[in-house]
Amino acid sequence: MEILIMAGQMLLGLSILVGLHEFGHFATAKYFKIRVDKFYIFFDFLFPLPGVANFALFKKKVGETEYGLGWFPLGGYVAIHGMIDETQDADSLAAEPAPNEFRAKPAWQRLIVMLGGIIMNVITGIVIFSALTFKYGESYLPASEVRFGVVPNKLGEQIGFRTGDKIVKINGRPFTEFNDVYSADVVLGNHSYYTVDRNGQLIDIPVPSDFMDRLSDQDQAAFVVPLDPFVVDEVVAGGPASKAGLQTGDRITQVGKQKIQFFPELQQALKANASKPTPLIVERSGQPVTLTVNVDEEGKVGFRPKSLLNYATRNYSLAEAVPAGAKQAFGVVGTQVKAFGKIFRGEASARKSLGGPMAIAQQYGGKWDWIRFWTLTGMLSMVLAFMNLLPIPALDGGHVLFLLYEMVAGRKPSDKFLENAQKVGMVLILSLMVFVIFNDLFKSLF
Repeated sequence: MEILIMAGQMLLGLSILVGLHEFGHFATAKYFKIRVDKFYIFFDFLFPLPGVANFALFKKKVGETEYGLGWFPLGGYVAIHGMIDETQDADSLAAEPAPNEFRAKPAWQRLIVMLGGIIMNVITGIVIFSALTFKYGESYLPASEVRFGVVPNKLGEQIGFRTGDKIVKINGRPFTEFNDVYSADVVLGNHSYYTVDRNGQLIDIPVPSDFMDRLSDQDQAAFVVPLDPFVVDEVVAGGPASKAGLQTGDRITQVGKQKIQFFPELQQALKANASKPTPLIVERSGQPVTLTVNVDEEGKVGFRPKSLLNYATRNYSLAEAVPAGAKQAFGVVGTQVKAFGKIFRGEASARKSLGGPMAIAQQYGGKWDWIRFWTLTGMLSMVLAFMNLLPIPALDGGHVLFLLYEMVAGRKPSDKFLENAQKVGMVLILSLMVFVIFNDLFKSLF
C-alpha cells in the first residue's frame, strides 16, 4: 500500500506540474494566434521516439487542437505547428510557413512562447509556497527551547564552540529565535560574538572577520545545530531502516555500543558505521528492541526524525505571505545552482546527488500528507523551471538560446541545424533519464 501511495502522489504532482508547464506554452501560443495541434499530459508515444507505440488513454479534439492523456507518464507536450521539436523535423516544415505557424512569428513572440512553460512553473511554485505560508505560517525554534545546548561542526569547533554549549546572548544581547544565531548581521558584522554557558561558566566566542568566507568554503551555514531528542517520524519504504524493521515512533537509544540521546549523536554514530551492518537498540512501547541495519556508504539508513523540541509558529497576512513564499521558492533554485556547481566541479557525486522517479516517490512518502505533498510539488515546480531553462537543445532553454542568437545576430539558424541540435539534445536527455532510472534501481537494490 505504501508503494501505491508514493506512486500516486508522484503521478498526481507531476501531472499538475506538467499540465501547468505545457499550458504556459499553449496559452502564449494561442495568444499570438499560433496553431497548436496537440496538448498532451504524458506522452502518447514511447518518448523520445514519436513513431513508436502511438496511443492515448484519452483524447478529444476541440477546434484545431487535440487534447489527450498519454500512456508514457514521464512528461507531456504541446505540438506547436511549425516548430521543430520531438514531434516535427525539418523535412515536415519544408513548405513556406503559413501565418499561423510558430516559425512565421517574430522572434520575440517565439521567445515568449518558449518561456511560457518556465514562467508558469515559477508562478506555480510561488503560489504554492505563499499559500502554505499563509495557511500554516512558518515554524521556528525559540531560543529558550535549545535547553540541551548545541553541537558544532568542524568550523564551529575552529571558532571555539564545544558540544553542549548553551548560547545565551548574541553581541551581548539576549535573543528569541535560534535562527538568529545564523543572522547575516552577526556573521557579516564587525566585532560580533556569541556568549555561551559552558558548564556554568559564561564564555565569549568572537566571530572571525573572515567567517563568511569560511562558511562559503564549507557551504554549511549551520556551523552549530541544536542537540535535540527525537523519535522516528517516518521510515522510507524500501530503505535500510525499513528492511531492518524500524517503525514510526521508535526512539533509538543505542548504535553499536554508543548510547544515543540526541539526533546529532545518531548522525555521527551512523557515519562511523558507514557501509556496515550495525546493531540498533530502540525503545518501542516502553520496551527495548534490538535491530540490525545496513548503514549505507553515506552513513544514512532512511528515516525522517521528529524533534521533541517544541517549535513555535509565526503567522503571516496574505500580503506578508507572498514575498515570504517567493523567497522560499527561489531558494529552491539557489540550492539547485549550488548542487550542479558542486557536481561539475567534482565536489559531489552525480550518482549520489541525482534521482529519478523512484527517488521522487520516496520523497513524497508512504502516507498521504497534504502539507508534504504541496511542499514537494512546489519544490519540483521550481526544479522543473530550472531544468527547463538549461541551454540544452530539446529543452526550453535550448530554444531560448537559439532565439536569443537570432535576435542578436539578425538571422536564425537553419531548420536543418535546429533539427540536428534537437536530436543531440534528445540523446542527452534520454541518457540522463536512463542514468537516473538505473541509478534509482541500483540504490534501492544495494
